[in-house]
Amino acid sequence: MTSIAQTPITGLDLTGFTEREPGSWTDEAGLVLSVHFFPLVPDLPAPLHEPERLRYGCAEGTAEAGGGLVEATVGTVDGLPALCQLLKMPLQSRPGQAFIGSWTLPKDRCSTVVKVQAAEGATTGLREAVVMNQVGPADYFKPHPYAGGGQFGGLPYHVADLEQWDAQFPDHPLTLVRAALHRITPTITLHDQFKTLPPFTGPTPSPAPTAAPPAPRRGWSRRKGV
Repeated sequence: MTSIAQTPITGLDLTGFTEREPGSWTDEAGLVLSVHFFPLVPDLPAPLHEPERLRYGCAEGTAEAGGGLVEATVGTVDGLPALCQLLKMPLQSRPGQAFIGSWTLPKDRCSTVVKVQAAEGATTGLREAVVMNQVGPADYFKPHPYAGGGQFGGLPYHVADLEQWDAQFPDHPLTLVRAALHRITPTITLHDQFKTLPPFTGPTPSPAPTAAPPAPRRGWSRRKGV
């Protein structure tokens, strides 16, 4: 099997996307699709079989970076357990937000990530304003579902980001990212060698300094045909 951009991914529906550089594609709506392989222990805050701790840690980390975690769910990609995240981050160069959807497929010593992202254009805040007007200010902001009844810092959690509003805003970047992720996910296939690697069992404790990990090899595997 031939891998895509030196990752364990062997298949991915790229309909409508044009390659921008190896492992990165764009479409006419402004979506950016990318694939990644990280030869390091995944930086997830908890293993996938502890979803509450995992979601809390992901939401906390996103907030500390100035953003907001919209949702996080544990599912499967080509039969492998994986984490799906949808988050928003403030744009650095102008007002507005970027929305990022991703699947992380963690293994014991590495991970593969498929990511879709899009940013707001000249018009910002329209979805939020319309939804607030429809539900009322009292029902607009909600406690973050992963914060145990409270809120994290970063961008606030509110109901305008929920999927139920996507149909009303078909061109919004959040809608586009969520739809692209839904469409692409069932088409992802992975190399058998990656699928049989030991599973991710949780973050590595912070021990005394150790030797640096070996430099990444060319490609992601020594096996021929990858």
